[in-house]
Amino acid sequence: MSLGAKSARVEDLPVIDISGLRGGDRAARHAVAAAMRAACLDKGFFYISGHGIDEQLVAGVLAAARALFALPLEDKLRLDKAKSPANRGYERIRGQTLEPGAPGDLKEGFYLGEDLSDDDPRVRAGKFNHGANQWPPGLAGFRSATSAYAAAMTDLAGRLMQGLALSLDLPEQHFAAFCEQPLTTLRLLHYPPQPPDAAANEKGAGAHTDFGALTILLQDANGGLQVHDHASDSWIHAAPIPGTFVINLGDMIARWTNDRYKSTLHRVVNLSGQERYSVPFFYSGNPDHKVTCLPGCLEPGQAPLYPPTTVEEHLRAMYRRTYG
Repeated sequence: MSLGAKSARVEDLPVIDISGLRGGDRAARHAVAAAMRAACLDKGFFYISGHGIDEQLVAGVLAAARALFALPLEDKLRLDKAKSPANRGYERIRGQTLEPGAPGDLKEGFYLGEDLSDDDPRVRAGKFNHGANQWPPGLAGFRSATSAYAAAMTDLAGRLMQGLALSLDLPEQHFAAFCEQPLTTLRLLHYPPQPPDAAANEKGAGAHTDFGALTILLQDANGGLQVHDHASDSWIHAAPIPGTFVINLGDMIARWTNDRYKSTLHRVVNLSGQERYSVPFFYSGNPDHKVTCLPGCLEPGQAPLYPPTTVEEHLRAMYRRTYG
């Protein structure tokens, strides 16, 4: 695989207007689903427009990210995610290495999820990545901005799962139980500019796939996301498009569809010369939900590639593989 940080080309990924999923017109919903199916069979990456997310929510969460990462390092380290049993809080630059054998990622991050107290039944049961957030003290508006944005993303992900069901010729509400009490992660990210003397394999985020079901990515205007094209073994720039989000499928959807739908390698190389901020929202669904090869994803006589599992078992296995 060609992994040179600057070796990427510009090629359009599809932009899908999903406004049809928000209305009562059956034909419009199925038209969106058909476009999603084509994108999911190809690279599992596409942009969405017509999503209905308020621009003020978008501006608010980006402002919250900039304010957080502008804090002194010692203040951010007081919120180190190592202190959280639910993996919530701050991760310093080079604290993660997404690509084996590469230098640590040139980014810093902050993890948030559904804010649950210690007496919540899911926390008491030891459910994976369930618990309380670490909130930065004295950062006006941070909690309200990130919480409102996460709630909007949760609703949007549920709507996309309805479109995904239709794209697989399943009933529109096929994933309804999967979407109840979903495990979600909101991650704020800051990428300094790629240094001119960077190591050959140094990147903002190394090549990786995502673990869960869907990722909804908000990019600022500076770009840097690159998507792997398996057919040509090359990289595609996924440039920011105002008013859109980038959607990609995670490993769980690939597993669920017997690898028909794609979970594709992607990476970040910030060549803009500017500070880059992005906000991925990871949607993994209900931890207890069973993940078994979906109807219609097997050819006659074909066996499933993966044994049945649950959302939580799948995520724990992915974390063990990545973090050891």
